[in-house]
Amino acid sequence: MTMSILAEPTIGRSYRINFADVDGNTLSNADGHVTIVVLTSKANTDKARLVGDRTPDFCLTNPTYRMITVVAFETKHSGPIRALLKSVMRHRLESEGRRLQTRYDQLKITREARRDVFAVADFDNAVATQLDSKSDAALFRVFVFGRGGELLKQWKDVPNPEELVAALKEN
Repeated sequence: MTMSILAEPTIGRSYRINFADVDGNTLSNADGHVTIVVLTSKANTDKARLVGDRTPDFCLTNPTYRMITVVAFETKHSGPIRALLKSVMRHRLESEGRRLQTRYDQLKITREARRDVFAVADFDNAVATQLDSKSDAALFRVFVFGRGGELLKQWKDVPNPEELVAALKEN
């Protein structure tokens, strides 16, 4: 069953959210991957990095797992400004890919880490709305979805490493 997320997302219920990331990839939280979705304002992107840093090694070595960071913009932007912001986000992803590559190298993962780093620019707040979140400077939420889009866990702040491992191992 597919439905949009309403007032308070329900653990165990299936949701389908489609994303177009800044690299042009079409992604979904219900496409066979265990997906961490971090919904954040620009002001809280360092918290998203912390979630990525806390992602356990077993997720990095298994392509079934992935993390998508959704940056919700509080104000409307014109087409040229959107293009500029996406370019800035891609540049930041290059930097995050290099950081992640050091973990890949330590774990002897032979694929390019940058290809596993995903970010979505939510200019119209479409994703934030589906996740029942208001786009403002304080926005920060973390969701873990199972392979079919079922919501496994959610937090309104950065989960501790043990909580994140427990949620990810449920699948």
